[in-house]
Amino acid sequence: MSKLVIVGTVAFDAIETPFGKTDKILGGAATFIGLSASQFDIDSAVVSVVGGDFPQEYLDLLSSKNIDISGIEIVTKGKTFFWSGKYHNDMNTRDTLVTELNTLADFNPVVPENYRDAEVVMLGNLHPLVQSSVLDQMTTKPKLVVLDTMNFWMDSALDDLHNVMKRIDVITINDEEARQLTGEYSLVVAARKIHEMGPKYVVIKKGEHGALLFHNDNVFYAPALPLEEVFDPTGAGDTFAGGFAGYIAKTGDTSFENMKNAVIYGSTLASFCVEKFGTERMKTLSSDDVHKRLLKFKKLTQFEIVLNDNL
Repeated sequence: MSKLVIVGTVAFDAIETPFGKTDKILGGAATFIGLSASQFDIDSAVVSVVGGDFPQEYLDLLSSKNIDISGIEIVTKGKTFFWSGKYHNDMNTRDTLVTELNTLADFNPVVPENYRDAEVVMLGNLHPLVQSSVLDQMTTKPKLVVLDTMNFWMDSALDDLHNVMKRIDVITINDEEARQLTGEYSLVVAARKIHEMGPKYVVIKKGEHGALLFHNDNVFYAPALPLEEVFDPTGAGDTFAGGFAGYIAKTGDTSFENMKNAVIYGSTLASFCVEKFGTERMKTLSSDDVHKRLLKFKKLTQFEIVLNDNL
């Protein structure tokens, strides 16, 4: 069975959107990635850190999804990372209200011994030096390394980000971040520049407008599934990354053609995540749910067209 190592935050979120608000609930990049990847029959492990205030029921949830949690450090006298944000009416922009690093401030990830030969490594959004330290611990070169990052690290740790980008295969960022990283408005030009920084594949997420996959001169576009209601987009990007990495780990195929499928699976799983606050929808998601929505994606994106020379 293929192994997937997931590194990122396991955290508390407090969220406000036009559809309501929550108190502290389960969140964090590694949480969403792990729950998404759990839809595939793979051997996955989460590497993260939490405080003594982190409920056992949340750890039990991850374990119930066959996610190895031995790499989650528990600092009994510390507090868990906490983020609070408020979304604007368009649900594409948000304001960060509170960020408390807590135990994350001194986080030194330790990959469990039996996962240091994992075929796929998913580096969630963390300081680039932390991401690099995970790669240093791998005893065999992973078949695929996927990295997620954000504009904060481009502002505060750009050199470190460039260094870790030289060691990865796939980067997943949103359109705004791609433009900031390269100084280019055109996403096609931006992707080409990012290729030159190291990654062989570039995935640019565009929220409700889908995702783009670039490899050399090849481009693939997957739309986002139109939804009647979007309650909370907080974990959508991480859920996408989990679906992408989980599918690659399951199939073991890192070709461009197969990555198209991985993008579709990622987009499909992300479409569930936004339907409820936090992880609520991902907790109850079944393989039958996913299959039915994949069929919707297929109907949305496939068509036949008659090419007429006279037109």
